[in-house]
Amino acid sequence: MKKLKLGIQISGRGSNLQALIDACADKDFPAEIVLVISNVADVEGLARAQRANIPTLTLPHKTFPNREAFEKAIDEAHRKAGVELICNAGFMRIISPYLINQWRGRMINIHPSLLPAFPGLDIHQRVLQSGTLFSGCTVHYVEEAVDGGAIIAQAVVPVLPDDSEDRLAARVLKQEHQLYPMAVRLIAQGKITYQDGKVIRNDMESMCQNGLLNPAIHS
Repeated sequence: MKKLKLGIQISGRGSNLQALIDACADKDFPAEIVLVISNVADVEGLARAQRANIPTLTLPHKTFPNREAFEKAIDEAHRKAGVELICNAGFMRIISPYLINQWRGRMINIHPSLLPAFPGLDIHQRVLQSGTLFSGCTVHYVEEAVDGGAIIAQAVVPVLPDDSEDRLAARVLKQEHQLYPMAVRLIAQGKITYQDGKVIRNDMESMCQNGLLNPAIHS
């Protein structure tokens, strides 16, 4: 089975990276990680990749003269490794149109809210302050608008009356760890494709039968 080659971009602990590592350890999973890039040295995510014998590269953004030079180095590294899909997993850098144009429709991100609600930072605080009853996470394609790309998949969690930011964040993160590998699987299997800024869902009948398009509430 030909596997989709993934490049993962991180800036920290890499818990979503670990979820993808664990998924890729299954011989039947249709993707493999060929490179992990971090813009921060000595983070836990790099150690996770190294323990799994995945090549890593540290590119501290502050060592580059400008954003384009930094992103050119990223682009070159992914291409050299044969990457076919970039997965941002806690990559704390705004990505410029330069890199987006190089990888449009081949770069995805996971965000801890039900986009288009609550893009940006301080999500869980804002969710709690808003009084909304539900939150969750979203996997989406990366476009110029921050957290504004076409939505691939979402998972829903309830916002409980006694929630703190930490409790809500932990509940959402648990769903992130399931949602990201599922979204990668759908892309690798060709059930999700990208066309003209939109997500095209192929084999809809199979996806519905397997619950992949049905909204679910998780505790």
